[in-house]
Amino acid sequence: MIEAHARQFERRLTSVIEQRLKTEIVIGLQGARSVGKSTLLRGIATTRGVEVIDLDDPVIRSIVESNIQAFMSGSSPVCIDEYQHVPEVLDAIKAELNKEQRPGRYVITGSTRYDALPRAAQSLTGRLHMLTVRPLSQGEIGGVHETFVEKSLSEPACLVNSQKSKTARIDYVARIVAGGFPMALQRTVGADRNRWFADYVQQTLERDLLGLSMVRQRAKLPQLLEQLAGQTGQLLNIRKAAESIDLEPRTAENYSKLLAAVFLIQLLPAWGQTLRSRAGAKPKLHLVDSGVAAWLMRLTPQRLSLLEPAALAEFGHLLETFVVGEILKQVSWFDDVVNVGHWRTHDGDEIDIVLERADGRVVAMEVKAGSRTISGDLRSLRKFRDALGDRFLGGFLMNTGERSYSPEDRLHVMPIDRLWG
Repeated sequence: MIEAHARQFERRLTSVIEQRLKTEIVIGLQGARSVGKSTLLRGIATTRGVEVIDLDDPVIRSIVESNIQAFMSGSSPVCIDEYQHVPEVLDAIKAELNKEQRPGRYVITGSTRYDALPRAAQSLTGRLHMLTVRPLSQGEIGGVHETFVEKSLSEPACLVNSQKSKTARIDYVARIVAGGFPMALQRTVGADRNRWFADYVQQTLERDLLGLSMVRQRAKLPQLLEQLAGQTGQLLNIRKAAESIDLEPRTAENYSKLLAAVFLIQLLPAWGQTLRSRAGAKPKLHLVDSGVAAWLMRLTPQRLSLLEPAALAEFGHLLETFVVGEILKQVSWFDDVVNVGHWRTHDGDEIDIVLERADGRVVAMEVKAGSRTISGDLRSLRKFRDALGDRFLGGFLMNTGERSYSPEDRLHVMPIDRLWG
């Protein structure tokens, strides 16, 4: 059972932000509502003896709007929470930086993607360093310093050892349905936590998404989100989702972009289309949080624990979304990865997540829900390795088994819990 109770989590991004404040002029923290951006911002402000300008508070917002430039000229770093409520602060920041710019001048947070805001495109070009704050990783929840992705990008073989995994299927189920939102983790499993997920989705749609764009068919938004949740861990099929709720595909596509802009869904782009002529180009869809995905799909721990075809398929898709999310969290802590995507060919070969370093060398990871691995499970990794040649650093087949081992050259079988263990 995954329960965090009311406690403070140590975020790995804290040290990243502290280091980058030494060189970056404006740091932006973007991510889903309630993911922990405000907590990170308050920590930075407290350390430096400054106040947080909370634009999520209507009273503070009104005061700031009446004299924006005065607030933007405060002591460094000027810390602004939920800046998207008053986009004019970006112009005021730009005006201040035209007079003087130095590292660590501003830290801003927003629950909407920066590039989705109409006024944001040109305001701080070349001066803003954006970091995405994701839900808590399993290591952050458990107080463990994770290094899996970092080591996989340098010396993959060193991750193979004789340590036996003790994580059972029911434990993976519990972690998946809990997700990584701090406030959800502090609720008890069941109705109490489900209420939080329901409120979270409703408030995100009504406060953030509807504030971002005019939406004519508001009632379709939660329906579309539920349909897309059912596609998590799969290639995006927007036409299928649209038809199921009687919505025009073009409208559904526009609405899906809004759902991505407020960090409810994320699209993993196709990687390596020039690697093989038959490589696909469609993105893969993932919910940003596996707990939200499970709630939207009405999948309880009891349902996911069933050993029947439908439940096994649902568990497999959610497990992939969970693992991809954990990998992306670790990727966000350092600069070594320049491209992230998935690889799939029209012949049926697929890699769930591909990480490419700046020098062009690549690590590949495939997720399997089973506990045993047969030779056929390695087919896609094998073909990917052979196609890349020396660029291929290593490939991991992540499963729910107990042991790690290397069955072939640069291919490794690994228990999923090694990501945080």
